[in-house]
Amino acid sequence: MTFAANAETTLEPIPVREIAPWAIFALLLLTIGIYFVGAEQGATAVFQGEMIHEFVHDGRHLLGFPCH
Repeated sequence: MTFAANAETTLEPIPVREIAPWAIFALLLLTIGIYFVGAEQGATAVFQGEMIHEFVHDGRHLLGFPCH
């Protein structure tokens, strides 16, 4: 089986205005994730209780965040 490249194929750049909403969304998700893993405990806690801390506890240690 052989594959032949089409000589007429051209790559067009993707406009920034199409990428920007996805990049902002990804940055927002990453920021929220880092907050919950790294800072949601003690004095900086937004939510009451230990549920979120216990849920992300192993990930916190894996990423090098101290918690005890």
